[in-house]
Amino acid sequence: MPERTLYERLGGREAIRAVVDDFYDRLIADDELGPFFETANMERLRRTQTDFLCEAAGGPETYDAEPVREAHLHVPFTPSHIQRAVELLYESLDAFDVPEEDADAVVQAVAAYEEDLLARPEDQGE
Repeated sequence: MPERTLYERLGGREAIRAVVDDFYDRLIADDELGPFFETANMERLRRTQTDFLCEAAGGPETYDAEPVREAHLHVPFTPSHIQRAVELLYESLDAFDVPEEDADAVVQAVAAYEEDLLARPEDQGE
């Protein structure tokens, strides 16, 4: 029997969306990170993050939103903000009883974009 993909182990799109919704609820409620989302289109963020995680987990969805770097150039994230977001993502994954190994895989998929999340317009060069 073939090994199940991370997407399948997470429960597919609806289960991933539930984790994403919980994660964004935590981000919005967080004193440090909440202000970044005050003017954001939260439904769009939830949808695109769901697509991103579904694709990263081996699902059929495709992330077709603006590239991560360009989407975050105007957001003054610091490494401590990223660390806090990772903590909240782990909390969300734990709330849905995602096994540690799978939770680590989800976080690694997001963490792979840390440099893009921290990029500033002045880093664009040319």
